[in-house]
Amino acid sequence: MRSSVPGEQWKGQFTTIQKSGQCLGCGKTIESIHLSPEEYDFLKRKILRDVIDGGDQYRKTTPQELKRFQNFVKYCPPFDIVIDGLNVAKMFPKARESQVLLSVVSQLAKQNLRVLVLGRKHMLNSRAQWKKDEMEEVQKLASCFFADNISEDDPFLLYATLHSGHHCKFITKDLLRDHKACLPDAKTQRLFFKWQQGHQLAITNRFPGSKITFQHSLSYDTVVQTTGDSWHIPYDEDLVERYSYEVPTKWLCLHRRT
Repeated sequence: MRSSVPGEQWKGQFTTIQKSGQCLGCGKTIESIHLSPEEYDFLKRKILRDVIDGGDQYRKTTPQELKRFQNFVKYCPPFDIVIDGLNVAKMFPKARESQVLLSVVSQLAKQNLRVLVLGRKHMLNSRAQWKKDEMEEVQKLASCFFADNISEDDPFLLYATLHSGHHCKFITKDLLRDHKACLPDAKTQRLFFKWQQGHQLAITNRFPGSKITFQHSLSYDTVVQTTGDSWHIPYDEDLVERYSYEVPTKWLCLHRRT
């Protein structure tokens, strides 16, 4: 569908954006999802101060355990992938939780990725959902940190991912909204969401006996943006809020007629 703005030399159409970030309507490239080094350092400082050190209202982690974790990360090489182990293990209710976690870790380890699994101590107690031999295999393939059962995993997930550097990605279905809400201003929240979109990997499906499929993280930003002579507006049906790892499939492309 194409339309024009009355009294203005603008032309609009619904379109899609390629994985590369190029608009199929006008050929322009959408703004990159990647933060600049300055933005990344700014966000890292804010997260460490306002979410991890100052987010007591959103977590049950003790300062002693957080310190134990920080020392653990300090003496590990940077990770490529950080996994919220309990969250990932529960993604497929009909499957055994330790089996799901082992499947994910095995697939990433085969790609020679350095993986950190964050979990709870009860995951090491052998029972129906947590087979001892499968958890031992997880620990052979990945670095693991098992927190107290009352602890919340998100502060550890954010800390390890940001500490490892810009290349590190994380896997969880959690939208991290509470932690975004901890941040002090709209600019920091916007940077956090942009960082989250570029670093959160989603598991899209899992068929019995087959490989787990990961949705690739975005290379382009999914907010309204303009270059002066063009506008690109993500179009969400029925005003439904997208998850951080969901990509808008339809865009409105407006460009000025020359």
